[in-house]
Amino acid sequence: MLLNILTEIRTLRTLLLLLCCLLCEAGDETVTLQEVEGTTITLHTGITGIQSDAQVLWLYGPKKAEEKILNSQVFKGETVTEISERFKERLQLDRISGALTIRNISRTDSGVYLLQVLTGRFSSRTFSVSVYAPVSAPVIRNQRGNRSVFSTEPCFLLCSVENGEDVNLSWYRENERISITNNTDLSVPLNLSLQIQHHDENTNTYICVSANPVSYKTTSLSITQLCYHNSGKNDHSPSLLPALISAGVFLLLILTGFVWVWLKRKNIKLVRKLEELTYTEVKITAHSAERVKKEENSRIMDDQEQYTFVMYSAVKRLT
Repeated sequence: MLLNILTEIRTLRTLLLLLCCLLCEAGDETVTLQEVEGTTITLHTGITGIQSDAQVLWLYGPKKAEEKILNSQVFKGETVTEISERFKERLQLDRISGALTIRNISRTDSGVYLLQVLTGRFSSRTFSVSVYAPVSAPVIRNQRGNRSVFSTEPCFLLCSVENGEDVNLSWYRENERISITNNTDLSVPLNLSLQIQHHDENTNTYICVSANPVSYKTTSLSITQLCYHNSGKNDHSPSLLPALISAGVFLLLILTGFVWVWLKRKNIKLVRKLEELTYTEVKITAHSAERVKKEENSRIMDDQEQYTFVMYSAVKRLT
């Protein structure tokens, strides 16, 4: 019987507390919090010295605080705290201030949190919590794939990032934001283009920034890697270079041909001279041999004549 009475009293107090919530919620100031998912946050109430026998109730809802997620009250001198399955083992209550700590908070935990303290007097606090995923780093690429352009032509660059809730994508020139975009369609990435006509040589002049309310990432533009503008004096250098190389190769081929023909002709003349020298040498050798033969024949005849004369003289002496 006593247990039933106590249960009815607890139910009555809860109903009274909910009624007070409805009556006071309209005039309650809302504290706005923005957090990164995966972190631990604490909803500080600003209340001090809550009575030890007070009932502390936390309510939650995506749009309106209607779901009871924590109920702490004193029963038979013992503090009993009930936590909903949704936040099981992730909530911690400070009964002195009513502050609520939420561990490993996720984006699905975004919404309205309402604290109600029921003692001899009634106190309440409302919190609007928004949880965001950290943004990813933007990526810059050459939109047309042409790295080298004339100074009279624009360079088309595109910065892209994965889209998310309340994500913005911006281009900055030094500290000045020159463009920004966002898209409520989270299924498509964010893209933001940039045209550079006459760029600053400092590669950190242009920066692409992705940001949401709790985080941001930056990527600096590297002009030399993505887009190179030629100076006015050298505007025609890139276009003339292939032509000059082709002309040089053509002239080299012609020169090589001339050298080859000249060497061939020179070789032919040299062969002819060698042939003439050989023929002359052979001719000279032939004449020399003939002359030697004639001289030998003449010497033999002289010897014979001399021998004959000697023999004749000897015979004549004998006779």
